[in-house]
Amino acid sequence: MENIYVYMLAALAFLAIADLVVGVSNDAVNFLNSAIGSKAVSFRTIMIVASIGVAVGALSSSGMMEVARKGIFNPGQFMFSEIMVIFTAVMLTDILLLDFFNTLGLPTSTTVSIVFELLGASVCVALIKISADNSQTLFDITNYINNEKAIEIILGILLSVVVAFTIGALIQFVSRLLLSFKFESKPSWYGAIFSGFAVTSIMYFILIKGLKNATFLSSDLLDNLTSNTYAVIAVSFAFWTILSYVIITATKSNIYKLIIIVGTFALAVAFAGNDLVNFIGVPIAAYNSYEAWSISGVLPDNFSMEILAAKVRTQPYLLLLAGLVMVLTLWFSSKAKAVVKTSVDLSRQDDIKERFEPNFLSRNIVRLSIGLSDSFNNLLSEKGKAAIERQFKKIPIPPTIKAQDVPAFDLVRASVNLMVASVLISIATSMKLPLSTTYVTFMVAMGTSLADRAWGSESAVYRVAGVLNVIGGWFFTAISAFVAAAIMAYILYYGKGYALVGLLVLAIVLLIRNYLSHRKKSKILRAEDSLKKSESSSIQGVIHESADNIANVVKRGNKIYSQAINGLATQNLAVLKKNKKQVEKLSNEIDDLRDNIFYFIKNLEEPSLSASNFYINILSYLQDFAQSLEYISKVSHKHVNNNHKRLKFSQIRELKELDSELEAVFEDVKQAFLSRSFEQIGDVIARKNELFDLVMLKIQKQVERTRDEESSPKNTTLYFGILSETRDLLTETMNLLEEYYNSHDSEIEPATINVENDNAIDSEE
Repeated sequence: MENIYVYMLAALAFLAIADLVVGVSNDAVNFLNSAIGSKAVSFRTIMIVASIGVAVGALSSSGMMEVARKGIFNPGQFMFSEIMVIFTAVMLTDILLLDFFNTLGLPTSTTVSIVFELLGASVCVALIKISADNSQTLFDITNYINNEKAIEIILGILLSVVVAFTIGALIQFVSRLLLSFKFESKPSWYGAIFSGFAVTSIMYFILIKGLKNATFLSSDLLDNLTSNTYAVIAVSFAFWTILSYVIITATKSNIYKLIIIVGTFALAVAFAGNDLVNFIGVPIAAYNSYEAWSISGVLPDNFSMEILAAKVRTQPYLLLLAGLVMVLTLWFSSKAKAVVKTSVDLSRQDDIKERFEPNFLSRNIVRLSIGLSDSFNNLLSEKGKAAIERQFKKIPIPPTIKAQDVPAFDLVRASVNLMVASVLISIATSMKLPLSTTYVTFMVAMGTSLADRAWGSESAVYRVAGVLNVIGGWFFTAISAFVAAAIMAYILYYGKGYALVGLLVLAIVLLIRNYLSHRKKSKILRAEDSLKKSESSSIQGVIHESADNIANVVKRGNKIYSQAINGLATQNLAVLKKNKKQVEKLSNEIDDLRDNIFYFIKNLEEPSLSASNFYINILSYLQDFAQSLEYISKVSHKHVNNNHKRLKFSQIRELKELDSELEAVFEDVKQAFLSRSFEQIGDVIARKNELFDLVMLKIQKQVERTRDEESSPKNTTLYFGILSETRDLLTETMNLLEEYYNSHDSEIEPATINVENDNAIDSEE
């Protein structure tokens, strides 16, 4: 019987390491988004600073482990066997839930997940105990569960969402009014005072929130600092303001970059020091429970876990090991980067391809906000409005800077994000209010982006929808964590060892599947044949940049057309379904290029405005090309999916012949654009009439078949539809070739074949 608890401990140790990995992937957004989004320093520097902060914070987290032992339930009401079931259920649920959110690229709260998992598992076990005892009723569950704490956490979450967003927006608005977007040209004392406020709040945050449980700092020193709060803040503000002024004037350093570095370190310390309990608190509590029970000589069903109510210090080597795992995850986790990207994109100053679709709630919130903004503006004088507009006037981005090098927001907003998040978490901690660092940092970032007018009329409805999705995800976390942990606990309670093995295998399979799925998606995003936005400012540059996109579209279109014909011939529904997804992806990428037309035209050199007409025409032909493929793919899938009659052998043979001809043409087109060989493009155009005649011949044969032998209306409709769209496909291809052929500069010598690009395109699966 004892062996099952040894196995549970081993499983919990494995789950603790895995949970650290997925937990850091999720919570990295808390301390990385401001530094990464502002591009204040290099990514390598950001990671080094964050890694040091995580390592320091991990060593200061010992006292926070109490919440896993007694924060949610009353341990004295449970026996050792029941506690082990609760802890194992919690860890299994936690790792799967966090990995699910990381795979989606959405930040969620590890604090909320662990709290509601503990609550769900303990409620389940408590209900099992109550149902087995005739002397107890459902109302006795209050003896097992710490209801006040659960309610306090929920209210803290709701309050933190509103407060963080509001305070972040207010501070950012005031900061921008004082500093504007031209903050670097302001007098030195502006930056010094701002730095004094920012660094003071951040350093106080490190002391109060990050290092309050550190074993390597004197308790007397910490007590003196916390008992003389106002004096410490005043002295600190004066010191950092003077020091910042000296640094600015003597070294000509950018003080805002230093603020961001210090702030990133502070939040990393707080994350590791306070959130580490979310990942390893439960396994350590389980280990402490096992130690106490193993020396007691009492049966596991009779050993009360009152010992968990006592304060126990965690071994430093365990904290050091956990810190090492966290640092390694920070460097190597692609999911961490995906979660950070979501937060950065939602607060980005410029327009991007919006990830979230607007919904009823987001539209109405935006309408209400516009109404309130108009009402507020009516209260201001024209002079006041003009003054505010001057401070919020953005600095145009030089055309020489590529889109991927443009920061998501500037140094002032990044500094405010870190400063406000630090202050709010410090205040809540000093008042012993439950707070999630994820909630606070994310909502502060959203509030500052709103105040900074990053959510304009072009993007507001999408950004609000994104924020609502993330907030909804938090509450979904709470509900699903409670329910899933309860189910896990129920299965483990009655299934014992068999259930433990089964659930572990299930968890491993799901983790591997999610990892492979995320890896596949990452490869697709990095694929060399993805269409690229044109950044050239001349007609010649646009011609050569467009050549790669045309080659990619034609190559992928060739594959899509062939798979549609092959799927019809073999009645392969899986191939046709996959084909539909491929053509949808191609259409979306072309739509993205069309959405970028505004920025493309703005970037054009004055003598090269003719490039805009060329680029617009090319995109129009590509879009028509994709629409024809989309129709062919859609009707083919629909025909097979509805189990209609197969096409006749003669129809399949003719479609195969047509596919063979198109494949040769598309291959020549691809090679012509890759090699920039305009003569080869002319050769393809010369075959135009021959290709159209071939399609018309197939149509004529089908007309004759329909009159003499065809008996299936569905087959006839499908066949004519494919041939008609194939003719349109050829029309769009030839129009595109002619546009390109007529627009190129005949004096430019054909470039040599780009072998590297050719190989990249041909390497797609």
